[in-house]
Amino acid sequence: MDVLIVGAGLSGVGAACHLVDRMPGTSYLLLEARDAIGGTWDLFRYPGVRSDSDMFTLGYRFRPWTGDKALADGPSILRYVHDTAREYGVDQHVRYGRRVTRADWDSATAMWTVQTSTPEGGTETVTAGFLWCCSGYYDYDRGYLPPFPGIEDYAGEVVHPQHWPEDLDYAGRRVVVIGSGATAVTVVPAMATGDGAAGHVTMLQRSPTYVVSLPAVDKVAQVLRRRLPEGAAYRAVRWKNVLVATGFYQLSRRRPALVRALIRKGTVQALPEGYDVDTHFGPSYDPWDQRLCFVPDGDLFRSIRRGHVEVVTDHVDTFTAKGIRLASGRELEADVVVTATGLNLLAFGGMDLVVDGRPVSLPETMAYKGMMLSGVPNFAYVVGYTNASWTLKADLVSEYVVRLLQRLRSTGAAAVVPERDPEVGEEPFLDFASGYVQRAVDRFPKQGSRAPWRLRMNYLRDVLTVRHGRLDDGALRFTSRD
Repeated sequence: MDVLIVGAGLSGVGAACHLVDRMPGTSYLLLEARDAIGGTWDLFRYPGVRSDSDMFTLGYRFRPWTGDKALADGPSILRYVHDTAREYGVDQHVRYGRRVTRADWDSATAMWTVQTSTPEGGTETVTAGFLWCCSGYYDYDRGYLPPFPGIEDYAGEVVHPQHWPEDLDYAGRRVVVIGSGATAVTVVPAMATGDGAAGHVTMLQRSPTYVVSLPAVDKVAQVLRRRLPEGAAYRAVRWKNVLVATGFYQLSRRRPALVRALIRKGTVQALPEGYDVDTHFGPSYDPWDQRLCFVPDGDLFRSIRRGHVEVVTDHVDTFTAKGIRLASGRELEADVVVTATGLNLLAFGGMDLVVDGRPVSLPETMAYKGMMLSGVPNFAYVVGYTNASWTLKADLVSEYVVRLLQRLRSTGAAAVVPERDPEVGEEPFLDFASGYVQRAVDRFPKQGSRAPWRLRMNYLRDVLTVRHGRLDDGALRFTSRD
């Protein structure tokens, strides 16, 4: 293959569509470890699963989102990915059940040899001139579960949202959801309302998270869709949302006390009078030190007002046969415990990278523009923003990689590799305080202290440096064929 793409989720499908659109005739293949297209949106099946980014920015730049909801449900997003793959013919280029275990680069032939496992327990080998990793950055097989004391004594059901059983019946039952992140604030109101609702849901958190209510439907989008062509309306709303989100993030970093006060004011208004907002929704950190949680039309707050949901801020002492005993001594009885305790990060799907016989130690590499690795030729990857929609960065990476491939083809060059500058200082790959990042960041590449090795979480800056920046920036080395 000319290009081998690892992963057939939102990023991988988008990458392939860019190739189809801008480099017709390029041979490509997608290797997908699961048995379906969709990645995250095919994996997660828990109640209420939805995006926590608006679909006008989570959607692809090249294909408008036409749904009504800005914060869309998981099945709608999965259909969007499937429809995009079918429209561009990408679905005909996916090989399922192929988990990449090792990738070897040979400079003499300018070729990657990629080994995969198959569903039957065998192995397959694929060769490609360019390797593009679109596998995300977390472990699809195992979610994070802290070592809870006494969990083996618990007589009820324990469920992790990453592996939700299809036959779980929680109607009328007592449910405790452990966690306070995006998954918890999604699953809690979903389990507490509608047909088959739980009898009562408790959200048990060690510490609170910033929770912000957003309209489920973008009113500006509705108006523009009536007055502009579909593509023009989508681009306008996309840029409106980018600018609003960027402005809010920058304000959070520069005036955290002001943003904290604004969020608190909205939370007080959304909850019953006298509710202990500071205990349950007043984090000890500043806004955007960790990712904010967005809830459509305040559904979590509405469930609390109606008495369907209780938030408890405490620590788990131990599980008991009937539920969970807290550090305060209180016991929460539960028929079902949902451990929305987070994700495990996994770099590049866990594959081993080897360059000319030398294994690549990821912590010894440096990320170039947040999409390539120093010393690793003809290799790119997608890691989205932590403060904005994943696809904003994925689209930019795709545009940049296509430019690189076009340069290689037009000049007859065999390979391109970022060469590390020894004078650039090292920094963590992700500068983010969330637990799932801190648990694994030492196993990832480093980022640099200055451009182009600095991983910016700023879409507007990246539009200039990635979409419109020069390829010949002094860090990339192009090599010709022998």
